[in-house]
Amino acid sequence: MAAEFLKLYADNPDPRRIDYIVAALRRGAVIIYPTDTIYGMGCDIHNARAVERVARIKGVKPTKNDFSFICYDLSHIADYARVSNSAFKLMKRVLPGPYTFLLEASGNVPKLLNTNKKTVGIRVPANEIPRQIVHELGNPIITTSIRDEDEVIEYSTDPELIFEKFQHQVDIVIDGGYGGNIPSTIIDATDDDFAVIRQGLGELVL
Repeated sequence: MAAEFLKLYADNPDPRRIDYIVAALRRGAVIIYPTDTIYGMGCDIHNARAVERVARIKGVKPTKNDFSFICYDLSHIADYARVSNSAFKLMKRVLPGPYTFLLEASGNVPKLLNTNKKTVGIRVPANEIPRQIVHELGNPIITTSIRDEDEVIEYSTDPELIFEKFQHQVDIVIDGGYGGNIPSTIIDATDDDFAVIRQGLGELVL
């Protein structure tokens, strides 16, 4: 069955459509959604089968996945990561924004993702569509980038083309308008010697 193609506006996402997407996530749906950088694919972190589906679509082993979490804000971050005071201050200063913070994972993460990874990426994007989804869901969703096989264009930006490519692999594709083609900046904050390990859209002065 083909995926649903749902239009949402980032400045004012339709609450009924948000509720519809959240209900689908609770049933194990895999969705594609806009962020403040590139389009992402994900699911409810508490649904193991959905996490496995995302890994399968990405072509990675579930135990080797490199997924990050999209959070609404930093209020429940201690549930998933160990954060120093200085890291928390930095995150509070720049989030929501185009950054992924790599942090030491709490004991919950390996159980949730069936992985032995010691770190977890945390995203709070400056886009109300994914933020409202996780706010209503009550917990984070997985996020992993939508890549393109094109040698010139690394990331797909047109939601209609994304739908054409993934309509038989995912359950919902959210059309939030054209996406960017520059990913988030990744900051290693596992200790207080913060380091930019991938320069992306976010310009960070440490």
